[in-house]
Amino acid sequence: LGRVARLAALCRALRGREEQRDEAGWARARDEAEAVRRELRDIVQPLREPGYREALRRKTERARKRRLRLQRRKREAEAAREERAARAAEREAEIDRWRAKCIQEVEEKNREQELKAAADSVLSEVRKKQADTKRMMDILRALEKLRKLRKEAAGRKGVCPPPSADEEFENQVESLKTLLKNRTDLYEAEERALRVMLEGEQEEERKREMEKKQKKEREKLLQQKLEIDSKLFGDPDEFPLAHPLQPFREYYLQAEHSVAALIQIRHEWDQYLVPADHPEGSCIPPGWVLPSLPTNDTWATAVR
Repeated sequence: LGRVARLAALCRALRGREEQRDEAGWARARDEAEAVRRELRDIVQPLREPGYREALRRKTERARKRRLRLQRRKREAEAAREERAARAAEREAEIDRWRAKCIQEVEEKNREQELKAAADSVLSEVRKKQADTKRMMDILRALEKLRKLRKEAAGRKGVCPPPSADEEFENQVESLKTLLKNRTDLYEAEERALRVMLEGEQEEERKREMEKKQKKEREKLLQQKLEIDSKLFGDPDEFPLAHPLQPFREYYLQAEHSVAALIQIRHEWDQYLVPADHPEGSCIPPGWVLPSLPTNDTWATAVR
């Protein structure tokens, strides 16, 4: 096309030189136009050969298909890369959730152990104080016994202490016994409080373990229900609103969203209630009646 335009421009230049009677310029333009005409003839010559247009069309079609194939591969590679990135992000998020859960469990366990260790330490200290108090009481009783023995020995020798000494000794002993008794009561109260606290922590631990167990049971039951619903109605994540089976899904699940529909469905079921030994009927199943597995490939294809 460029050469055609060049040739047209040279033709116009030739006409202009002819009108101006410029023989030298006309000759140069003619030679240049003749050269361009020969180049254009050489280029156009293959187009006149039989089968060239068909070969050119096939070549163009192959180039177009190759371009579409490369574009499709590029889109598929981009989609696969985005999917891998999404899966990696989901795995990272799941790992982060698992790590945070593990860290929380370890921190809770460490706090419980620290609290238990602190309580055991305080309880050990209280028991040590109780043992010291008991030892002091034993010392007081030994002192009373020793003074009694010495007093009897002195009496046999004719030496009698004054009554004021006995009274002062008794007052000192009673004062010390009262002090030790108060301390014993205080330490027993502390021990009871610590035992109540430890029992409370143990009860909380048992309660948490029970809640974890119940949570696992609920998750297991929920997973079983989802599996049953998936077998009966398909995977809800892969079930678009415009799916042809969506009205049937809404019909069979209407009792989960409407009390009136639940009452109506139960009323229709109750019409068929019969005793367990009735020859023409059986009891209502407690849950969904799951379909049996396909017995041949044709049935399996229809189910899929």
